[in-house]
Amino acid sequence: MKIDRLIGILSVLLQEEKTTAPELAERFEVSRRTINRDIEDLCKAGIPIRTAQGTGGGISIMDGYRMDRTILTSKDMQMILAGLRSLDSVSGSSYYGQLMEKIQAGSSEFITGRDSILIDLSSWYRESLAPKIETIQDAIGLRKTIRFKYYSPGGDTEREIEPYYLIFKWTSWYVYGYCLMRNDFRLFKLNRMDSITHIASFEGNREVPLPDLSSEKVFPAKDRVKALFDPSMKWQLVEEYGVDSFMEQGDGSLLFEHEYADDEGLLSWMLSCRDKVTVLEPERIREKLYQITSEIAKKYEGERE
Repeated sequence: MKIDRLIGILSVLLQEEKTTAPELAERFEVSRRTINRDIEDLCKAGIPIRTAQGTGGGISIMDGYRMDRTILTSKDMQMILAGLRSLDSVSGSSYYGQLMEKIQAGSSEFITGRDSILIDLSSWYRESLAPKIETIQDAIGLRKTIRFKYYSPGGDTEREIEPYYLIFKWTSWYVYGYCLMRNDFRLFKLNRMDSITHIASFEGNREVPLPDLSSEKVFPAKDRVKALFDPSMKWQLVEEYGVDSFMEQGDGSLLFEHEYADDEGLLSWMLSCRDKVTVLEPERIREKLYQITSEIAKKYEGERE
């Protein structure tokens, strides 16, 4: 994208005393004419760039206006590279890796020692996730609607949306866009999407609000659960909800109280805890757990007969 290239060229000019159009063209894999147009655009944006022809000539930022190179410290560069590396962990292409090489090439003086922060955003579903991310990124850039099959607790549906944002939140990837079926903005989880295809161009003149990604908005509290956990489950409560999420009782059990968003999610969690938890409230969850476990027991008892 052009804006990425302009930022890259500016980064090179800030880090190097002088460069040339052929060097920039080779680095950014474009023509010299494109580089010349980019330089003109940077000049129009107020960056004081000087060009000189002939032997010893080149492209540089005017000495009197050069920005202090220490505007980016070693720590800053490490943070930038950590961010790019995290995106590369889910990318289906080599784009972010190439971008890291471009930044590192002109910034070796800022990058010392070993990387201290490693972020991997990939998941167990990386093989299926990376192509989805790439397809949606392309659709956003090309202003193309996407059609896909979506699997949700309410059933399977065919959706078509105008995609606007790719979002990593709650340890999962989502796409935020305008759903043409619901006539409203919606958040879709990539792991529940299948058969994603580009459909048609859209104008892109719709007013797009920034998605409200607060847990209270996306997962509003429905009720409050009260349960007793076995002491062996302390690590899980700490990991999921923090050290203040429970009170240790005299017998060592852990009294847990917390709001939750939906019954199905709570039931799944409680069942995953096996016999290490006893739900005290609400009563309908206790009844549902009894019903589910009774049906499971009957199924296996029938197989043993």
